[in-house]
Amino acid sequence: MSFLILVRHGQSVWNLENRFTGWVDVDLTKNGMLEAEKAGFLIKNKNIKIDKYFSSLQLRANNTLKIIQKILNDEHDFPKAWQLNERHYGALTGLNKIEMAQKIGEDKIFEFRRSWDTKPEPLDKKSPYHPFNIETYKNIPKEIIPDTESLKDTYERVLKYFHDEIEKILLNKNVLVSAHGNSIRALCKYLFKLDSSQISKLEIPTGNPLIIEFDDKFKIKNCEYLDKERSKDLLIF
Repeated sequence: MSFLILVRHGQSVWNLENRFTGWVDVDLTKNGMLEAEKAGFLIKNKNIKIDKYFSSLQLRANNTLKIIQKILNDEHDFPKAWQLNERHYGALTGLNKIEMAQKIGEDKIFEFRRSWDTKPEPLDKKSPYHPFNIETYKNIPKEIIPDTESLKDTYERVLKYFHDEIEKILLNKNVLVSAHGNSIRALCKYLFKLDSSQISKLEIPTGNPLIIEFDDKFKIKNCEYLDKERSKDLLIF
């Protein structure tokens, strides 16, 4: 038996401003820090020893994990993988979601945000929001940095990393991953065997640990959000 705990970072500055964030490396709000603290206490109350931690390369996920580790009294370095980053929103990056919905229609925005294989127009490489121009990504080879992504694109990079680095550990150990709405949705699609229609309906709340329990054959035995007041429908049971 083993546990996988998935935590979407706490509320970020651009979550609060309702902007498409993607690969822009913004930090947590004060409320986001409080969400991370609450996540830490909820996990602590489960009395599960975490054997390995993982995070994306992005500040909001890293700081969420550090807050959780502090509460668990388990502070140490952890792998930071760009493959667990949020989906790249292309030319939508930095734009306000409500304003864009008024401009091009709510249906189109929903398609860009939740469809399986639709991607926005590429982000101009000269934009200050392009990963080429963000210090966080200076060590990633430019040829593998995206200009835009669909959820399908995100799924492929997340799943490769999961298979290569995380899955083998879960055979007999407990893992916590601090990541993002779309990278966690990608993992859930795989783990819960969701189709492309179901995945469009799956919402991942900020700072609310999703705990997945596996049996000794690596089949899901149980799963739940720890913060019941902010839980979402997992579409699987």
